[in-house]
Amino acid sequence: MATHRRRVCVLGATGTIGRAVVAALIAAGDDVVAVVRQQSLPPPQFGVEVRSVDLTDPDALVRVGFAGSQFDAVISCIASRTGVANDAWAVDYRANLRALAAAQSTGTKHFILLSAICVQKPQLAFQHAKLAFEAELAASGLRYTIVRPTAFFKSLSGQVERVRGGKPFLIFGDGMLTACKPISDRDLAGFIVGCIKDEGRWNRILPIGGPGDAITPREQGEALFAMLGRPTKFKSVPTSLLRGVAAILGVPGRLVPTLAVKAELARIGHYYATESMLVINPATGLYDGDATPSAGSDTLFGHYQALLAGGLDDERGSHAVF
Repeated sequence: MATHRRRVCVLGATGTIGRAVVAALIAAGDDVVAVVRQQSLPPPQFGVEVRSVDLTDPDALVRVGFAGSQFDAVISCIASRTGVANDAWAVDYRANLRALAAAQSTGTKHFILLSAICVQKPQLAFQHAKLAFEAELAASGLRYTIVRPTAFFKSLSGQVERVRGGKPFLIFGDGMLTACKPISDRDLAGFIVGCIKDEGRWNRILPIGGPGDAITPREQGEALFAMLGRPTKFKSVPTSLLRGVAAILGVPGRLVPTLAVKAELARIGHYYATESMLVINPATGLYDGDATPSAGSDTLFGHYQALLAGGLDDERGSHAVF
Protein backbone atom coordinates (compact mmCIF):
# COMPACT_ATOMS: atom_id res chain seq x y z
CA MET A 1 0.00 0.00 0.00
CA ALA A 2 1.36 3.40 -0.99
CA THR A 3 2.11 5.80 1.88
CA HIS A 4 0.66 9.28 1.69
CA ARG A 5 3.43 11.83 1.22
CA ARG A 6 2.57 14.80 3.39
CA ARG A 7 2.79 18.32 2.02
CA VAL A 8 3.83 20.82 4.68
CA CYS A 9 4.29 24.59 4.57
CA VAL A 10 6.86 26.06 6.97
CA LEU A 11 6.71 29.77 7.74
CA GLY A 12 9.92 31.29 9.07
CA ALA A 13 12.10 28.60 7.54
CA THR A 14 15.31 30.64 7.79
CA GLY A 15 15.22 30.97 11.57
CA THR A 16 17.09 28.54 13.79
CA ILE A 17 14.03 26.47 14.67
CA GLY A 18 12.54 26.86 11.21
CA ARG A 19 15.65 25.36 9.61
CA ALA A 20 15.56 22.46 12.06
CA VAL A 21 11.87 21.86 11.31
CA VAL A 22 12.55 21.79 7.56
CA ALA A 23 15.37 19.28 8.12
CA ALA A 24 13.10 17.07 10.24
CA LEU A 25 10.36 17.15 7.60
CA ILE A 26 12.81 16.25 4.84
CA ALA A 27 14.13 13.37 6.96
CA ALA A 28 10.53 12.17 7.36
CA GLY A 29 10.09 12.17 3.57
CA ASP A 30 7.66 15.07 3.42
CA ASP A 31 7.26 17.61 0.64
CA VAL A 32 8.16 21.03 2.03
CA VAL A 33 7.28 24.53 0.92
CA ALA A 34 9.41 27.05 2.83
CA VAL A 35 7.89 30.52 3.07
CA VAL A 36 10.55 33.06 4.02
CA ARG A 37 10.80 36.80 4.39
CA GLN A 38 12.08 38.71 1.40
CA GLN A 39 15.88 39.07 1.23
CA SER A 40 16.42 36.18 3.62
CA LEU A 41 16.54 33.31 1.16
CA PRO A 42 18.15 30.14 2.54
CA PRO A 43 20.64 28.03 0.59
CA PRO A 44 18.89 25.58 -1.72
CA GLN A 45 17.89 22.25 -0.19
CA PHE A 46 16.82 19.14 -2.02
CA GLY A 47 13.09 18.63 -1.84
CA VAL A 48 12.27 22.16 -0.63
CA GLU A 49 10.39 24.77 -2.61
CA VAL A 50 11.18 28.27 -1.37
CA ARG A 51 8.70 31.13 -1.68
CA SER A 52 9.78 34.63 -0.63
CA VAL A 53 7.12 37.01 0.67
CA ASP A 54 6.81 40.41 2.31
CA LEU A 55 5.12 39.68 5.65
CA THR A 56 3.85 43.26 5.82
CA ASP A 57 1.89 42.82 2.56
CA PRO A 58 -1.65 41.78 3.50
CA ASP A 59 -2.10 39.68 0.37
CA ALA A 60 1.40 38.25 -0.08
CA LEU A 61 0.92 35.10 1.98
CA VAL A 62 -2.22 34.14 0.08
CA ARG A 63 -0.98 35.18 -3.37
CA VAL A 64 2.65 34.03 -3.19
CA GLY A 65 3.18 32.05 -0.02
CA PHE A 66 0.26 29.66 -0.38
CA ALA A 67 -0.54 30.32 -4.04
CA GLY A 68 -3.77 28.36 -3.78
CA SER A 69 -1.99 25.28 -2.46
CA GLN A 70 -3.57 22.88 0.01
CA PHE A 71 -1.31 21.52 2.72
CA ASP A 72 -1.60 18.74 5.23
CA ALA A 73 -0.11 21.12 7.78
CA VAL A 74 1.22 24.63 8.15
CA ILE A 75 3.96 25.11 10.72
CA SER A 76 4.53 28.73 11.72
CA CYS A 77 7.93 29.51 13.23
CA ILE A 78 7.77 33.22 12.49
CA ALA A 79 8.45 35.61 15.33
CA SER A 80 9.35 39.25 15.75
CA ARG A 81 13.08 39.85 15.65
CA THR A 82 13.20 42.42 18.44
CA GLY A 83 10.14 41.78 20.56
CA VAL A 84 9.27 45.49 20.69
CA ALA A 85 5.62 46.44 20.28
CA ASN A 86 5.40 47.44 16.61
CA ASP A 87 7.42 44.45 15.42
CA ALA A 88 5.61 42.02 17.71
CA TRP A 89 2.11 43.01 16.64
CA ALA A 90 3.15 43.13 12.96
CA VAL A 91 4.68 39.63 12.97
CA ASP A 92 3.61 37.57 15.99
CA TYR A 93 0.00 38.62 15.56
CA ARG A 94 -0.87 40.09 12.14
CA ALA A 95 1.46 38.00 9.96
CA ASN A 96 0.32 34.83 11.70
CA LEU A 97 -3.29 35.93 11.36
CA ARG A 98 -2.81 36.31 7.59
CA ALA A 99 -1.20 32.88 7.47
CA LEU A 100 -4.18 31.42 9.32
CA ALA A 101 -6.60 33.03 6.87
CA ALA A 102 -4.57 31.68 3.96
CA ALA A 103 -4.56 28.21 5.48
CA GLN A 104 -8.32 28.30 5.96
CA SER A 105 -8.94 29.56 2.43
CA THR A 106 -6.92 26.73 0.87
CA GLY A 107 -8.38 23.89 2.95
CA THR A 108 -5.26 23.22 5.00
CA LYS A 109 -5.95 20.64 7.70
CA HIS A 110 -3.69 21.57 10.60
CA PHE A 111 -1.98 24.75 11.84
CA ILE A 112 0.98 24.29 14.20
CA LEU A 113 2.24 27.39 15.99
CA LEU A 114 5.63 27.84 17.61
CA SER A 115 4.87 30.12 20.56
CA ALA A 116 6.81 30.56 23.84
CA ILE A 117 6.42 29.39 27.42
CA CYS A 118 6.85 32.93 28.75
CA VAL A 119 3.33 33.86 27.62
CA GLN A 120 2.07 32.18 30.81
CA LYS A 121 2.98 35.37 32.67
CA PRO A 122 2.54 38.16 30.09
CA GLN A 123 4.12 41.50 30.87
CA LEU A 124 5.66 42.43 27.52
CA ALA A 125 4.31 43.50 24.15
CA PHE A 126 5.46 40.42 22.26
CA GLN A 127 3.86 38.12 24.85
CA HIS A 128 0.50 39.87 24.48
CA ALA A 129 0.80 39.67 20.69
CA LYS A 130 1.53 35.94 20.82
CA LEU A 131 -1.38 35.33 23.18
CA ALA A 132 -3.73 37.32 20.95
CA PHE A 133 -2.90 35.09 17.99
CA GLU A 134 -3.06 31.93 20.09
CA ALA A 135 -6.65 32.90 20.94
CA GLU A 136 -7.48 33.54 17.26
CA LEU A 137 -6.04 30.17 16.29
CA ALA A 138 -7.88 28.26 19.01
CA ALA A 139 -11.18 29.89 17.99
CA SER A 140 -10.65 29.41 14.24
CA GLY A 141 -12.24 25.97 13.92
CA LEU A 142 -9.07 24.67 12.25
CA ARG A 143 -7.20 21.79 13.86
CA TYR A 144 -4.35 23.39 15.77
CA THR A 145 -1.37 22.73 18.00
CA ILE A 146 0.34 25.47 20.01
CA VAL A 147 3.86 24.55 21.09
CA ARG A 148 5.38 26.60 23.92
CA PRO A 149 9.07 25.69 24.30
CA THR A 150 11.31 26.64 27.18
CA ALA A 151 14.78 28.13 26.67
CA PHE A 152 16.83 27.32 23.56
CA PHE A 153 20.44 26.14 23.70
CA LYS A 154 21.51 29.16 21.66
CA SER A 155 20.04 31.52 24.25
CA LEU A 156 22.21 29.97 26.95
CA SER A 157 25.49 29.63 25.06
CA GLY A 158 26.60 33.24 24.87
CA GLN A 159 29.13 32.96 27.67
CA VAL A 160 31.04 29.90 26.51
CA GLU A 161 33.72 31.95 24.75
CA ARG A 162 34.04 34.58 27.47
CA VAL A 163 34.56 31.88 30.11
CA ARG A 164 37.05 30.04 27.92
CA GLY A 165 38.85 33.36 27.51
CA GLY A 166 39.30 33.68 31.27
CA LYS A 167 36.42 36.03 32.05
CA PRO A 168 33.87 35.43 34.81
CA PHE A 169 30.45 33.96 34.15
CA LEU A 170 27.84 36.71 34.47
CA ILE A 171 24.79 36.02 36.62
CA PHE A 172 21.88 38.08 37.85
CA GLY A 173 21.72 38.18 41.63
CA ASP A 174 23.04 34.91 43.03
CA GLY A 175 22.40 33.02 39.80
CA MET A 176 19.56 31.06 41.40
CA LEU A 177 16.72 33.45 40.59
CA THR A 178 15.57 31.49 37.55
CA ALA A 179 15.71 28.01 36.06
CA CYS A 180 14.83 26.35 32.78
CA LYS A 181 14.76 23.02 30.98
CA PRO A 182 16.47 24.00 27.70
CA ILE A 183 15.67 22.14 24.52
CA SER A 184 17.80 21.79 21.40
CA ASP A 185 16.71 22.91 17.95
CA ARG A 186 16.74 19.28 16.76
CA ASP A 187 14.64 17.94 19.63
CA LEU A 188 12.15 20.79 19.40
CA ALA A 189 11.83 20.32 15.65
CA GLY A 190 11.21 16.61 16.14
CA PHE A 191 8.49 17.38 18.67
CA ILE A 192 6.85 19.94 16.38
CA VAL A 193 6.85 17.62 13.36
CA GLY A 194 5.46 14.83 15.55
CA CYS A 195 2.40 16.99 16.21
CA ILE A 196 1.19 16.42 12.66
CA LYS A 197 0.23 12.77 13.16
CA ASP A 198 -0.03 12.45 16.95
CA GLU A 199 -3.73 12.94 17.68
CA GLY A 200 -2.91 13.42 21.37
CA ARG A 201 -1.27 16.72 20.43
CA TRP A 202 -4.17 18.07 18.39
CA ASN A 203 -6.17 21.07 19.58
CA ARG A 204 -3.90 21.54 22.57
CA ILE A 205 -1.41 23.99 24.04
CA LEU A 206 1.80 22.06 24.73
CA PRO A 207 4.63 23.39 26.89
CA ILE A 208 7.84 21.47 26.22
CA GLY A 209 11.38 21.42 27.52
CA GLY A 210 14.45 19.28 27.09
CA PRO A 211 15.49 16.21 29.10
CA GLY A 212 16.69 16.23 32.70
CA ASP A 213 16.13 18.48 35.68
CA ALA A 214 15.68 22.25 35.52
CA ILE A 215 18.99 24.11 35.71
CA THR A 216 19.85 27.58 37.02
CA PRO A 217 22.32 30.07 35.52
CA ARG A 218 24.74 29.32 38.37
CA GLU A 219 24.62 25.63 37.52
CA GLN A 220 25.30 26.49 33.88
CA GLY A 221 28.40 28.43 34.90
CA GLU A 222 29.59 25.73 37.28
CA ALA A 223 29.31 23.16 34.51
CA LEU A 224 31.32 25.32 32.11
CA PHE A 225 34.15 25.86 34.58
CA ALA A 226 34.21 22.14 35.40
CA MET A 227 34.51 21.26 31.70
CA LEU A 228 37.46 23.66 31.42
CA GLY A 229 39.04 22.35 34.62
CA ARG A 230 39.04 25.80 36.22
CA PRO A 231 37.74 27.18 39.52
CA THR A 232 34.42 28.96 39.29
CA LYS A 233 34.47 32.72 38.84
CA PHE A 234 31.16 34.59 38.82
CA LYS A 235 30.27 38.24 38.46
CA SER A 236 26.87 39.30 39.75
CA VAL A 237 24.79 41.88 37.88
CA PRO A 238 21.89 43.41 39.84
CA THR A 239 18.51 42.98 38.16
CA SER A 240 17.71 46.52 39.30
CA LEU A 241 20.13 47.75 36.63
CA LEU A 242 17.81 46.65 33.82
CA ARG A 243 14.72 47.84 35.66
CA GLY A 244 16.36 51.22 36.18
CA VAL A 245 17.29 51.57 32.52
CA ALA A 246 13.71 50.80 31.51
CA ALA A 247 12.36 53.35 33.97
CA ILE A 248 14.80 56.09 32.96
CA LEU A 249 14.11 55.65 29.25
CA GLY A 250 10.38 55.09 29.64
CA VAL A 251 9.36 58.73 30.02
CA PRO A 252 11.38 60.26 27.13
CA GLY A 253 10.51 57.13 25.14
CA ARG A 254 6.96 58.43 24.88
CA LEU A 255 8.29 61.14 22.60
CA VAL A 256 11.39 59.52 21.07
CA PRO A 257 10.74 56.15 19.36
CA THR A 258 14.36 54.98 19.55
CA LEU A 259 14.36 55.44 23.33
CA ALA A 260 11.06 53.58 23.58
CA VAL A 261 12.67 50.63 21.81
CA LYS A 262 15.62 50.65 24.21
CA ALA A 263 13.28 50.83 27.18
CA GLU A 264 11.32 47.82 25.93
CA LEU A 265 14.53 45.85 25.34
CA ALA A 266 15.57 46.60 28.92
CA ARG A 267 12.17 45.36 30.14
CA ILE A 268 12.62 42.19 28.10
CA GLY A 269 16.07 41.68 29.61
CA HIS A 270 14.72 42.19 33.12
CA TYR A 271 11.94 39.70 32.49
CA TYR A 272 14.33 36.95 31.42
CA ALA A 273 16.65 37.79 34.32
CA THR A 274 13.89 37.30 36.88
CA GLU A 275 11.38 34.79 35.45
CA SER A 276 11.96 31.07 34.97
CA MET A 277 11.21 29.36 31.68
CA LEU A 278 9.17 26.57 33.25
CA VAL A 279 5.51 25.64 33.56
CA ILE A 280 3.65 27.50 36.30
CA ASN A 281 2.00 24.92 38.54
CA PRO A 282 -1.66 26.00 38.87
CA ALA A 283 -1.88 24.48 42.34
CA THR A 284 0.98 26.58 43.74
CA GLY A 285 1.31 29.47 41.31
CA LEU A 286 5.05 28.74 41.19
CA TYR A 287 7.40 27.70 38.40
CA ASP A 288 7.74 23.94 38.52
CA GLY A 289 10.43 21.93 36.76
CA ASP A 290 8.71 18.64 37.52
CA ALA A 291 5.50 19.91 35.90
CA THR A 292 7.37 20.94 32.73
CA PRO A 293 7.19 18.15 30.11
CA SER A 294 10.40 16.96 28.48
CA ALA A 295 11.25 15.69 25.02
CA GLY A 296 14.33 14.57 23.16
CA SER A 297 17.78 13.51 24.30
CA ASP A 298 20.11 16.47 23.66
CA THR A 299 21.40 18.26 26.77
CA LEU A 300 22.68 21.78 27.23
CA PHE A 301 25.87 20.52 28.85
CA GLY A 302 26.48 18.21 25.90
CA HIS A 303 26.04 21.27 23.69
CA TYR A 304 28.63 23.13 25.78
CA GLN A 305 31.08 20.26 25.40
CA ALA A 306 30.62 20.26 21.63
CA LEU A 307 31.20 24.02 21.50
CA LEU A 308 34.37 23.75 23.59
CA ALA A 309 35.60 20.93 21.38
CA GLY A 310 35.05 23.04 18.28
CA GLY A 311 32.44 20.68 16.92
CA LEU A 312 29.72 23.29 16.45
CA ASP A 313 29.33 26.67 14.79
CA ASP A 314 26.96 28.36 17.23
CA GLU A 315 25.54 31.33 15.31
CA ARG A 316 23.33 32.84 17.96
CA GLY A 317 22.13 35.98 16.15
CA SER A 318 19.14 37.39 18.00
CA HIS A 319 19.55 34.71 20.64
CA ALA A 320 22.63 36.44 22.01
CA VAL A 321 22.23 37.46 25.65
CA PHE A 322 25.73 38.52 26.72
